[in-house]
Amino acid sequence: MDHHLTTTAFTLEGYRIVQTLGVVRGITVRSRNIFGTIGGSLQTLLGGNITLFTELCEKTRNEAFEMMVEHAEAAGANAIIGVRYDATELMQGVTEVLCYGTAVVVDSA
Repeated sequence: MDHHLTTTAFTLEGYRIVQTLGVVRGITVRSRNIFGTIGGSLQTLLGGNITLFTELCEKTRNEAFEMMVEHAEAAGANAIIGVRYDATELMQGVTEVLCYGTAVVVDSA
């Protein structure tokens, strides 16, 4: 699936939705390792962007997004609309990240 055909909007400019296939999702659960926790804690002393945690969050969101795209492709979709993220801390240091949207089939308008 072309990632340009994923959007947080409920329409895709230049395309028309010909079929709605339903909700698709990708879920991943991550924990920080001891080195990342120590490194992130040291970075907090300096202030600013905590790059170790930023990289972990970006990797986790990307993994959930790619899982959602795979789910949509398996359903026969060529686009996803209404993409959203959600995160829940399951326990201290363990977070679930969910990426979800509506799988659709689109044609050029």
